[in-house]
Amino acid sequence: MQVFILKNYEEMSREAALEVKDRLLKKPNLVMGLATGSTPLGLYKELIRLHKDEGLSFKHVVTFNLDEYLGIAQDHEQSYFRFMRENLFKHLDINIKNVHVPNGMAKPCDIDEYCDWYESRIKKFGGIDLQVLGIGRDGHIGFNEPGSSLGSRTRVKTLTEETIQDNSRFFKDQSEVPTYSITMGVGTVMEAKEIILLANGKSKANVISITIEGGVTAQVTASVLQLHRRVNVFLDEEAASLLKRKQYYNFVAKATRKFEKMARAK
Repeated sequence: MQVFILKNYEEMSREAALEVKDRLLKKPNLVMGLATGSTPLGLYKELIRLHKDEGLSFKHVVTFNLDEYLGIAQDHEQSYFRFMRENLFKHLDINIKNVHVPNGMAKPCDIDEYCDWYESRIKKFGGIDLQVLGIGRDGHIGFNEPGSSLGSRTRVKTLTEETIQDNSRFFKDQSEVPTYSITMGVGTVMEAKEIILLANGKSKANVISITIEGGVTAQVTASVLQLHRRVNVFLDEEAASLLKRKQYYNFVAKATRKFEKMARAK
């Protein structure tokens, strides 16, 4: 893992956006895995700015979202499809035909077939080049709750009470939060060629310390990212506050940026 500790959420979001920009300039038909939630909103806002102010094009980009609530239609005010449309897609030049968000209205009898199709669709485009991830307070990525198989594929997953409670802030009442979701599996995520993990705020400090410096365990599914060959972690100071090796991470990040600058100058 390459860990970048930034002063605040805004700086974290800008640095992550520059990482996306770099990959997109190198490969205009980049295949991106995307996450919802409050954490990546700053990144998406910055990508919109780069598109409008600097002409960064998403015309040939293909996207696959991590998850969607089961039983919620695309036009539901809390659907992840709507979230992505309102906070990113409608502000870019992306072709909506290249956008993929799991179908929350898939029929129960067809779920397994649909999940297999989603996996095959990712493979059709050559796999995910760059996967954006947030992290839950219990360490989940996507909706891969504690105890999820580290080799799991796209499937239906039951949400934990903690996740339902956390997500209830987006609904009128906690009883309205769906119990089930369709989510990419941990194994699916790990097949991405490169991963960006974002986390901010004190509430994520403990789980970030476990994810980066603890053991690999299915009880904290994000910890499996330690086994991926190319993960860039962007944190604000609060999320990084419990890391024991912050000085080392800052040293390595500074050296990495210096090396990248030297490489671009040649």
